[in-house]
Amino acid sequence: MAKASNILVIEDDIFVQQLVGHVLESGGHKVSLSSTAAQGASLFSSTPFDLVILDLNLPDEDGLTVARQLRSRSDVPIIVLSGRSEKASRISALEIGVDDYIVKPTDPQELLLRVKNLLGRRGTTGPHSDTDEQLFHFEGWTLNQNARTLQNPDKENVHLTKSEFELLAAFVKAPNRVLERDFLQDAIGRLDQPDTDRTIDVLIGRLRGKIEENPKLPMHIITAHGLGYRFATQVDRT
Repeated sequence: MAKASNILVIEDDIFVQQLVGHVLESGGHKVSLSSTAAQGASLFSSTPFDLVILDLNLPDEDGLTVARQLRSRSDVPIIVLSGRSEKASRISALEIGVDDYIVKPTDPQELLLRVKNLLGRRGTTGPHSDTDEQLFHFEGWTLNQNARTLQNPDKENVHLTKSEFELLAAFVKAPNRVLERDFLQDAIGRLDQPDTDRTIDVLIGRLRGKIEENPKLPMHIITAHGLGYRFATQVDRT
């Protein structure tokens, strides 16, 4: 049986906090609840968490600031659960490096499934067998499809958010082909968001920052103006 995941919920609305906690516990997760940014930071410093669910409207600090602080300290997956539905908030959270953004109110089952999928993609819901690995190699980099990891030429793991990983996986599976925006939107599973074009651009920029020697003069992810992007690098699969 897989080890239960440990999840931190930072949410000042007590009703929502208790509801989210109950939903997660019903899914077999361990849950710690916090009503403020300061309390959440204290818990995060003392306990190893597998995932953080974060509200943006906190009484003592803006949630985007909290997300930025968490990301600077850890690559822990972060799901924003917020009443802010405007494009600027979603894009800002994405640029910081959150892994998912859910607008309140949300269906409890949908929240549980998103948590399950994200933890599964991070490899925290159970071990992966080496025999199941699907490896893609390019310019010294190695992407492990099943373990959901990316290793640089120095053999160091590079953290990718869920959406960044999905984009890179789409590219390495179709090298030297122009992938149109509709295809990339489908790859990251954000077709229900009206600003997905901008989301794709932000994700491409972040991904370039992680795999390109000079993100301003990319050699791997090339823009196909008016169409989408092309992964202009040879990929070997093992």
